[in-house]
Amino acid sequence: MPFTTSENDRPGLQRIIDGMIDAGFTGVAVRVQDDSGPWVGSAGLRELDGTAKPPTDGHIRIGSNTKTFAATAALRLVAEGTIELDAPASDYLPRLGLDHRITVRMLLQHTSGIFNFTGEYYEDGTFTPGIAATTAGREWVDNRFRTYQPEELVRLALAKPARFEPGTDWSYSNTNYVLVRLLIESVTGSSLLNEMERLVLAPLGLRDTSLPETETCLAEPHAHGYYRYEEATGEEVTVDVTRQNPSWISTGGDMISTTHDLHTFISALTGGKLLPAPLLAEMFRPHPKAGYGLGVFVQDVAPEGGKVITHNGGMAGHAALMYSAPDGSRTLTAALNYVDDATMSMAQAFQQATQALVQEVFGDSEAAVAVTNLSSAGG
Repeated sequence: MPFTTSENDRPGLQRIIDGMIDAGFTGVAVRVQDDSGPWVGSAGLRELDGTAKPPTDGHIRIGSNTKTFAATAALRLVAEGTIELDAPASDYLPRLGLDHRITVRMLLQHTSGIFNFTGEYYEDGTFTPGIAATTAGREWVDNRFRTYQPEELVRLALAKPARFEPGTDWSYSNTNYVLVRLLIESVTGSSLLNEMERLVLAPLGLRDTSLPETETCLAEPHAHGYYRYEEATGEEVTVDVTRQNPSWISTGGDMISTTHDLHTFISALTGGKLLPAPLLAEMFRPHPKAGYGLGVFVQDVAPEGGKVITHNGGMAGHAALMYSAPDGSRTLTAALNYVDDATMSMAQAFQQATQALVQEVFGDSEAAVAVTNLSSAGG
């Protein structure tokens, strides 16, 4: 069944995404497949100085949704017998000097304790910087076309103290997934680009999903992403950062996709079309601290007590949402654009918006109304 673009079919969904624009997002495109059928809608602007709405299936930098793709590729290699899930990662990457206690599973589940190369936030509120990432203001803007090598990012992280002993805690670290990339390339003798195409993209026909490596452009159509920083004089400057070299984040969040391809991917994954049932069960077994499985979050939906499989991602003015019922029968995917900054000023609006969308699609629509007062969130 083709997706409809009629905004009148789902006024609740359209009201939510209109509210997201009031909250400060510059552009939003949402795609839903649920019991009411398929629906797509958009709101806001394609670019700040224009009048056109965002494309409903435009290309978007999907940020940390990249991790779900990488985890799926790694687990397909586990299914092929190329990788052992509980083997030491150092067996596959001996040149890096990894702690021998760190397993492949720990990388996929963020329980390795390895420092996050984009910077580490601690429970006491302190922050230890890594590379000049989007927390760095103008320094990131000025360096956004620099090329980083994946091993360069990993070695920077390994030079920092570990956050905890391997397997004793949970902490989200982009370094884990750059290591997954290097591990896949080591065991296959091929690039992640080639293996992702073989293992995930080609089987699902995901023609609009790519690993850009160092490519700076987004294919048309796309909405624009922005970044704001403060000069030493106190003047605020907003820059269009749609073009950037994504090697600074590597497999922590460099992929590009569309809401349609994200729907195809997450519904195939949860529907059991990519992994055998035992491995899918491993992927969806959440860590008790954060609800993180292997490349996905397993999240409760109140008040019914159901669950969704999800991973969202933000990447310098671009973000993507990806949610699915555990059996793939219902999905929500979205492309969001906004003005990013070092203070993460859109974080509250992002949280409220995603909560409202998830309640509308997977939970109680009345509960969605209660959390849809997005215009007060600011941005």
